[in-house]
Amino acid sequence: MLAIQQLSKSYSQPEGDVLVLDNIDLQMQTGSSVALLGESGSGKSTLLHLIAGLEKPDSGQIEIGGHRLGDLNQSQLAEMRRARLSLVFQQFHLISTLSIVDNIRFQAALCGRFDPEFEARLIQRLDLGSQLRTFQHQLSRGQQQRVAIARSLLHKPELVLADEPTGNLDEQSSLEVMSLFSELVKNSGSSLLMVTHSREMAAFMDRSVLLHDGSLGDL
Repeated sequence: MLAIQQLSKSYSQPEGDVLVLDNIDLQMQTGSSVALLGESGSGKSTLLHLIAGLEKPDSGQIEIGGHRLGDLNQSQLAEMRRARLSLVFQQFHLISTLSIVDNIRFQAALCGRFDPEFEARLIQRLDLGSQLRTFQHQLSRGQQQRVAIARSLLHKPELVLADEPTGNLDEQSSLEVMSLFSELVKNSGSSLLMVTHSREMAAFMDRSVLLHDGSLGDL
């Protein structure tokens, strides 16, 4: 469902162009999960931004569900991000003026794919039932990340892009949240590409790849 072919990306710096991604290839099947590892500054987040259509590559192709991103205009890219993708980050990006239940429903409501039965299962599994009428500032970091996960999965996206989703949590909370996250992604039928620096977090994925010196390879 995700096909990346010969993808390259560089950035201009005062000392000259810096090549971040050098003709990389990556294939993901529907329902699979991949951990993307690499040192800080190796281009992991850049790759996620390219897949989400937030940046453009210098060359190469990205295809999601049979659709080439290079063939889509900005409106079509925005619609793809809204309906077919989910983005999960270290920063939870909850909307402070909305209740927890409205945060959970936000993206599903935007794209018209709200499923109350699936919502109930997510809320029960993530143990958020007692927090639904509260607000972001009333929750712990671990609870806020659980809300972000529920929001990211409620519309059953084809692909979830996660950038260090447990990076702001302590070790025990990270393990608990990651276990739930990987389980719920599988139950939703989504694919997951997760950036992480942790081999422990990567162990929850089906496969791990390493980005180093612009090249991508299996671990």
